[in-house]
Amino acid sequence: MAICCYSGIKRYEHLLPDISLGSTSIHGEVFRREEIGKFAEMMIEMLPEDLAFTIFVPSVKAFDRELKLQVNDSLVGDNVNNTYAILSRILGFSAVPRTLSSIMVPFGEEISYDSLSGLTLYISKSSDGKLLVNRVESERLDLKKGKIVIHIMDGVIMDAEFEQSVQPDYNEGD
Repeated sequence: MAICCYSGIKRYEHLLPDISLGSTSIHGEVFRREEIGKFAEMMIEMLPEDLAFTIFVPSVKAFDRELKLQVNDSLVGDNVNNTYAILSRILGFSAVPRTLSSIMVPFGEEISYDSLSGLTLYISKSSDGKLLVNRVESERLDLKKGKIVIHIMDGVIMDAEFEQSVQPDYNEGD
């Protein structure tokens, strides 16, 4: 399997900690499932573990701040189907069908990959080692579940049309 133009990248894959969704290991530290969030967990579970993917999932705060998704009401009653539809759209924007750990992104350069939905993801690395994907900064990097590499982001990666559709309608009360 060829990965972009980087030779020898496969040798680093074993350095990424593998996670279970019961507890998550990040750079040797263990985090509870609640810290990656139910919505991120649901997105990760939509992908097959035996195929190489990289997914840039929003943090719990980003889901709430930008999509107004909260576990207590978004996964209850009639909201469940709408929530799954939103998560599957976000998955399409934020997943690429290849392994992309943070060590594969060179400092000072921008690389790009098409997401599953066709949205181009522009990826760079800041001097502090954080990834920047379409102007969204990473919070945690290099989690792994099976062949899936997971990066937790402080925002939601989406195209302009979908972003417009999830913005609040300020004219609703008129």
